[in-house]
Formats: sequence, structure tokens, C-alpha cells
Amino acid sequence: MKMLCQIPRLAALCLAIAASTTAFGADNSSAQPDPEEILKLAEAQQPQLLETLEKLVNIDSGTGDEQGLAQVEKILVDRLMALGAEVETQPAETFGGNSIIGTLKGSGEAKIMLMVHYDTVFTKGEAEKRPFRRDGNRLHGPGVADAKGGAVVMLHGVEVLNEINFDGYGTLTLFFNPDEEKGSIGSRELIGELAGKHDYVLSYEPPDRDIVAVATNGINYVFVDVKGKSSHAGSAPDQGRNAITELSHQLLQLQDLGDPEKQTTVNWTIVEGGSKRNIIPAQAKAEGDMRYSDYSETERVINDAAAIIKNQKISDTKVEFRLERGRTPLSPNAATKELAALAQTLYQDIGRDLGTGAMGFGTDAGYAYSSDNPKTAVLETLGPVGKSLHSEDEYVLVDSIAPRVYLTVRMIMALSQQN
Repeated sequence: MKMLCQIPRLAALCLAIAASTTAFGADNSSAQPDPEEILKLAEAQQPQLLETLEKLVNIDSGTGDEQGLAQVEKILVDRLMALGAEVETQPAETFGGNSIIGTLKGSGEAKIMLMVHYDTVFTKGEAEKRPFRRDGNRLHGPGVADAKGGAVVMLHGVEVLNEINFDGYGTLTLFFNPDEEKGSIGSRELIGELAGKHDYVLSYEPPDRDIVAVATNGINYVFVDVKGKSSHAGSAPDQGRNAITELSHQLLQLQDLGDPEKQTTVNWTIVEGGSKRNIIPAQAKAEGDMRYSDYSETERVINDAAAIIKNQKISDTKVEFRLERGRTPLSPNAATKELAALAQTLYQDIGRDLGTGAMGFGTDAGYAYSSDNPKTAVLETLGPVGKSLHSEDEYVLVDSIAPRVYLTVRMIMALSQQN
């Protein structure tokens, strides 16, 4: 608590947490349960939570699987309505499915948003092939960690809030989108719009250990296209302009576009060129993956690449570099670090240590965060601990679930009292 109280933005929260043992709720007349009691309530939710998770995991809901997404949507909407939320849906264009917005109004002022996606990377038939199962402390099944585990933590966190009659927030929004695994193309604008209307955004992707993420990578896609001239490879190779040779030269020059100090990486992952063995290739192209956390790195990479490709090995070839912007990063920032410090303090109240870290992959937290809007504080990986994402070995640790439900409840209570 001492470390938290030294952070100016959250100094008032120390008083709120200290006072939280005396009163809560709409009329502030009830004794508030202590942290251990809230943890017990979270643990009591676990049998129902696992039933909900099993239902969700056993439905194929890969991005674009509109039938499966609709089935999951109905479960989520029904649960939100049972929690007392006002529910609306908005179509996510391109891949299909609906974004779900559940809103609860309280007696306070704080505007808090919980968010996660309900699509998976898996194809139809995967749920039947390997349905939800428990093996000791591990839960298995397609999407069990990424990110249906986060969805049930959100729902059952609100269930606990209702059980203790807490409504000290102003607005509590639960958001679920159907297209995260393909870049949230049809929902990212809505995420940014909703996030901008809230004070705090908590995102429920799974961490791979007991941490919360204070930064996530942004993702861009890079391309090099080379046009040469074809000729007979045996009788007239010198009359051609070998696009593959020029592309190879360019990729070697461009291999150091990343910046280790800024944790920017650029890796070339796909190469195509040529049509037949006896023809000097007139076309060649490469695609690559860029990860970054510093917003300025996108323009830096564009400018550096434009300068580098001017150095050509094969004369009379045409070389073009282009960059397609993908998911934006949750860049390191003070507001997120303050939320992480709060989460650590609340976790310590039940004798657990919570780490912090940066995620190597991109998430929707990047769309919720904006360096131009410091008002909204964003924190990632509030979901249960899971590993081996996007594979048949994906799993969630059972003993991480109740503490994450507890943390959800305490974060909402503390942030409500902060305001």
C-alpha cells in the first residue's frame, strides 16, 4: 500500500481502500466484505463458472464462423441480461458476428469498461474433436484460454458484485467482440470509441504467468515487391533482370530494420518468385511481420526502408517497399503502470504476488489506449493464466481463476471509490 500511496494520481485511492472496510453499496449502509471474504465468494462461483466455460468452449466460434459466433453471442447476451445489464449488439463488418455491449448503471461516477473477444483461431469441428476437459489443475479445449476464460471471469466478477450489492460505479460496461483473431477489423473503431468514454479499461486476454501486462506490441505488415525482366535462363540469361536475385539483395539489406533498444522487430516470413525453372524471373515479392511499442517506429521504418532500397544490385529492376498498419500498441505509460500498482496492492491483500510485464503479441488493448487521450487508463491480461495459445495444447490453470475473479471485483470497487 505504501508504494501505491506514493503515486500522485492514485494517492486518493489509498484513502478509498482504507475506507472500504466500512461501507459500500447504493446506500453505503452495509459492512463491506474483507478481501478474504471476497476471495471465498469468488471461489464459490467456480463450479458455475466452469459450467459456463464448458458451454462456450464446446461451441466452435472461429473468426468468421457466423453460426458458432451467434450461439456464443446468445449465451453471453442471456448472461448479461441476467446480471441486470442493458444489452445492445453491433455488427462487426468484414468477418461477421456482432460486438456485444452490456451496460450496468450504478450510484457512483467512475466509468469502467471490461473487454475481451469471443472468437478463436480454430476451424469448425475442433470443439467436437477435442471438447472441454479437465486434467488436474489444467482445463483444455479450443479457446479455453484465448479468450473464453477471460469472458467467464468478467461475467462471474459482476456476479460477485451483485451478490454483495455493490453498485458504487457510475457505468460498468462489458464488451465482447467477434473478430479479434483477425485484427478486430470490424470492431476496432467501436473499441476506441467506447474506451474514450470510460475512465478505466480492463482487458481480459490470458497472461502466461501471474502478471498483468503494462504494454503490448503493435503489429504492422511489411512488403517488398520487385519487378525485373524475363528471359531464357539457358540461352539468354543476361538479357533478363532477375527479380529473385534483387529481392534477395534487398532482404539482406533490410534485415536490420528493427531496433533492439526500442524492442522493434521486423522479420521477413514469406517469399515468392518465379514461374518456371528455365525462365529468369520477372517478379518476386516478400512479406514480413513488424512488432513495435513506440508509435514513432512506424514512420521510422518506412523512411529507413525507402532509403535502403535505393541501393540496388540488378540494374533496371523496380523495387517497392510498403507498410500496412495493423494493430496499434499499448505503449508504456504512467496511467497503465498506476493501474498495475493498484492490482498488485489488491493481490497482496490475499497473500499473492502479482508481477507486471509486456506482451510480445498485439491485443485490443492497443485500440482502447490512445496517447492522445490520457484520460482513459488501460490494463491488459486480467484473464486467467494460460499457455500454449493457438494450439491443441492450449490450457488454463484452474487455481488462477478464482483469484482473477477476486481481482476483477476488487479493481472495480477500488476504482469506483477512487472517483
